[in-house]
Amino acid sequence: MENLFRKAAKTVVLQCLKVKKTETTLILTDILEREIGLAIYDVAKEYAFEAIFIEITPRETHGEEPPKAVSATMLETDVIIAPTFRSITHTEARRNACNNGARVASMPGILRETFLRAMITNYSIIAEKTIKISEALSQAKLARIISDHGTDIVINLENRQAFADTGLIHNPGDYGNLPAGEASISPLEGSANGTIIIDGSIGDTGVLDSNDYITIKVKDGFVTEITGTRAAGYLSGLLAQFPNEARNIAEFGIGTNPSARLCGNILEDEKIMGTVSIALGNNVSLGGSIEIPIHLDAIILSPTIWLDGKRIMNRGKLNL
Repeated sequence: MENLFRKAAKTVVLQCLKVKKTETTLILTDILEREIGLAIYDVAKEYAFEAIFIEITPRETHGEEPPKAVSATMLETDVIIAPTFRSITHTEARRNACNNGARVASMPGILRETFLRAMITNYSIIAEKTIKISEALSQAKLARIISDHGTDIVINLENRQAFADTGLIHNPGDYGNLPAGEASISPLEGSANGTIIIDGSIGDTGVLDSNDYITIKVKDGFVTEITGTRAAGYLSGLLAQFPNEARNIAEFGIGTNPSARLCGNILEDEKIMGTVSIALGNNVSLGGSIEIPIHLDAIILSPTIWLDGKRIMNRGKLNL
């Protein structure tokens, strides 16, 4: 009987990327994600024309560029699967590779348990739901998100196109996260106003308890105030290392993966069915104009969401 680790790797290679015998596939990893990288590489060798394994030094932040030699290799491959500690999604290297026709799956900071729990699932069903939510986001002009813990923020989505992270990365230029399951959109720069209470997780904080929720005040699209205890100090210190653009409200996402669970790892947490993620920093990959080497997702649990005055989610239950 096939073990679960290999079954998850086969889901990546065959269901999600649909790797063909004519294609060169690059597995890009680092020492922190080597076990998962090698598992995917072992499967890719069986189904690709050529499989390449590259291990790099872990990046310091999400969105930091890989080495130039790796960026050049990415331009010469058909499929790129990247279980790396930090995300390559919001990098010039990823965008250039996709523009050149590559299909890219980013798996930043993936945990062993996440690989087994959230990858062994039916991504066709997830894709259907994610696309439906993305269409609703693309058609909306205004969104309001509230929660019982105090989140109340309004953002402008006018003339912005939502992205459906379905897990099915089959066409030239496609990219997404694995595990997948998120409909996301970049708000209009300067439009977000209100309060965000982060009660799930953000960055490397782990799962937040009630004594460690983070309160974020937002005015004209930028974070103006961060209050709380340990986790708030972590976030303030991290953002202080970057220009003010790091405080940009970069993304609004809705999770759609029923197999995902809150574990303190953003890769999985932002995919949880019935949650919202609000990201800070870089929004270029989502059609925005803020290019900075940081993209930081924060999780809001059991939100209520209105799009143009229509409630599409009530305390984490989808109404679409």
